Amino acid sequence: MTMHYRPLGLTGLRPSVIGLGTWQFGGEWGVDFSQAQVDAILDTAEECGINLIDTAECYGDHLSEKFIGDYLARRDRSRWIVATKFGHHFNSFLNRDDDFSLAGIQKQLDASLQALRVDVIDLYQFHSGSDAVFQNQELWDFLAAQKRLGKIRHLGVSIMQKGSELQARDSVKFGVEALQVYYNRLDRRPEQIYFPHAEKNQLGILARVPLASGLLSGKYPPGATFPGNDVRARLDAEKMTRDLAEVARLQKTEVPPGVPMAQWAMAWCLRHPVVTTLIPGCKNPDQIKANAAAAGLVSA
Repeated sequence: MTMHYRPLGLTGLRPSVIGLGTWQFGGEWGVDFSQAQVDAILDTAEECGINLIDTAECYGDHLSEKFIGDYLARRDRSRWIVATKFGHHFNSFLNRDDDFSLAGIQKQLDASLQALRVDVIDLYQFHSGSDAVFQNQELWDFLAAQKRLGKIRHLGVSIMQKGSELQARDSVKFGVEALQVYYNRLDRRPEQIYFPHAEKNQLGILARVPLASGLLSGKYPPGATFPGNDVRARLDAEKMTRDLAEVARLQKTEVPPGVPMAQWAMAWCLRHPVVTTLIPGCKNPDQIKANAAAAGLVSA
């Protein structure tokens, strides 16, 4: 299996073009994972050449980070680029509070370092905050101080799904080196509102939800519905109908014969040279292998 690696902006990091998103480890994706299941997924990821793990403080109450930390404590930590986030406190299933106070961020950072069992976080990301919070100079001064203390290597911004061109445009002045954005074949807004700023300022791009919450896997026909415990059941019904109809059209008109739609959809995202890495989630080692195979459809 061929894996490719691309530079993450000017950070000096070279993540695999297929990374691993780990929201699912927090228990909000319909599966309560065990440490053994997480170990199997991460071992398979390493075997496939994946070297980037993306997690967050609020995927469970640092639960995803704890699973990853337990794994890293028994493996070669230097093999992995570890990215996490700050700004939220987990309360319960899909219930979070924002906390971008300096005291709150300090608490979150220390808890993340402890949960991940690492001395330094490779990429620490502002997590879906408002523009008003993003523009707080004291926040970025505080994070710069944490970098000097050796707790953080690089700073990123994970832009909320509804979008913010301001955050993409102004990130560089706050010392940010990477943007995480919602990008897939059903949502091409980043090409207009984020990518030009990333190209101008040499920012790395992490693309999340590259399969549009699984819709671009091709598994769901027009009219498909989801059970109440599935987060997709919370999505706008009319938009879901339109999206599934578009997926059916793409299967007929754009996906080459014999190519799995999910792999095609991820390779489609990577065709844009500004995109550094994708961070799809997965439930098991077989999905990791299928995700990693998408790298074989693109050039380095």
